[in-house]
Amino acid sequence: MKNILKIKNTITLLFLSMLAVSCVDDDFNIGEIINPSNFNVSTQVVGQTEEMPYGDGSGAVDFSVSADDAMTYKFIYGDGFEEVSYDGTTTHSFNRNGINDYTVTIVAYGAGGASANTTVTVTVFSDFSDPETTQLLTGGGTKTWYIAAAQPGHLGVGPAPSTENGWNVPGFWYAAAPYEKAGSEVSSCFYEDEMTFSLTQDGDILYDYDNKGFTFFNNAYDPNFGGTDESQDECLPYDSSGTMTVSLSPATSGFPESTGTVMNISDGGFISYYIGASSYEILSITENTMVLRAIQGNNDFLAWYLILTTSPEGTEPEESAEFESQFSTLLWEDNFDSGSLDTSIWNIETGNGVDGWGNQEAQYYTADNVAVADGNLVITAKAETINEFDYTSARITTKDNFDFTYGRVEVRAQLPSGGGVWPAIWMLGADFDTAGWPEAGEIDIMEYKGNEPNVIHGSLHFPGNSGGNAVTETTTVQGVETDFHLYSVEWTEDKIYFLVDNQVFHEFDNSPDVPFNKDFFLILNVAMGGTFGGTIDPAFTESAMLVDYVKVFQ
Repeated sequence: MKNILKIKNTITLLFLSMLAVSCVDDDFNIGEIINPSNFNVSTQVVGQTEEMPYGDGSGAVDFSVSADDAMTYKFIYGDGFEEVSYDGTTTHSFNRNGINDYTVTIVAYGAGGASANTTVTVTVFSDFSDPETTQLLTGGGTKTWYIAAAQPGHLGVGPAPSTENGWNVPGFWYAAAPYEKAGSEVSSCFYEDEMTFSLTQDGDILYDYDNKGFTFFNNAYDPNFGGTDESQDECLPYDSSGTMTVSLSPATSGFPESTGTVMNISDGGFISYYIGASSYEILSITENTMVLRAIQGNNDFLAWYLILTTSPEGTEPEESAEFESQFSTLLWEDNFDSGSLDTSIWNIETGNGVDGWGNQEAQYYTADNVAVADGNLVITAKAETINEFDYTSARITTKDNFDFTYGRVEVRAQLPSGGGVWPAIWMLGADFDTAGWPEAGEIDIMEYKGNEPNVIHGSLHFPGNSGGNAVTETTTVQGVETDFHLYSVEWTEDKIYFLVDNQVFHEFDNSPDVPFNKDFFLILNVAMGGTFGGTIDPAFTESAMLVDYVKVFQ
């Protein structure tokens, strides 16, 4: 990096020397200020054919603009995004799915700040989506990213595509060493940034950038933001408040190692290090690491790279070891592929029980709220009145049809959403009718409440530890309402493990002193409100728990 700056400074000094020699008698009056005029605007929807008049679905449009006495052009696309072009040519991807009209404002700037503008309307079709990247970026809910300060090359720069050198890799010219920017007032703010991405219920991606009051600026932009030293990048005060929107579009760079997706941030938003860019090609992304590439806004020869991590310390998070089950023989399973519920195994319970099933639950269980469709069990909670209850739902059990002692239970499910929903995957002792509760014992493989998004509970109820005093642990799992996850319990004579996606979050020492050494049966249900579900959102209409399969191993 220092070599680049040295070259730049040398060129600048030579240029100033030439000015001093050749222009000493010149008049520095910029002359008459003339507004740009005679706009010539052409647009081309990418992939447009007679059969596809609105393009190939990429949403991309090529723009070419010229105007007399113009020096630069600003494009305001009408979708929350804008950019500056020095030669009047650019390509922009519009990302609202379907066929949409956009009014694009083009501002031409001339000498002395003179400007003029014109508008053009484009009609374009977009059907681009990348659900995998969306899930990894947001976790299906909210996920915060940090600069991966501990990783070599967490900041790097190289040339944009070059026929001479081929495609550059991160750090082709410069790659930051681990924690290189720490300990210096001019750069340490870089490692304090928090970039949070959230997925709304409507599928929109929101972005919040918390810079703790200071942003690390590329030296080319220092003067624009109050900097005084153009010889180095530096941390400058910057107000980063405000929530922006993010759209995903297909990458057009042709970069060989890429997800093929570009992240576009509205309102001039950016990721941590300011280079005048709001679009970042996602080269790679996992649950914990993301590599980005962006072209500098005022120098399209420079490609910058950032590595982000979900670890606040800037380190690469350690992957948890997979849990190894001691049970491998499949005892029983239901894949819900038959198109109807197997009532030789599953009982459908109805009504509201005693005092809302002992929990003051607000729903009335019916047979109409359970179905098997598209390979899933579907239990739907609805806001509808029946028998003086304002909500309906369903509950099914294997009582008297299938029970077992010890083993591994796996249930792959997607959970319902909405304030007040209370889905559960659980087991009761088979002697429940005679022993009663909590003497029979209860194993809650998974409990969830919509009022606490993404928090999964695993609990055990038995004499001395029941109700609000159950032995409980929780884990946060992103995207439980939008994606399927695997909820499991490993139950042995000595231990009971609770897992999500094969990661243990609760461990209990089993013993002869607790009622977990006998047959238990399975229960699947979605309750509403009650002592655990809490306040029901008045706007709630309906939501369902989808179950892909239930498997028991011994």
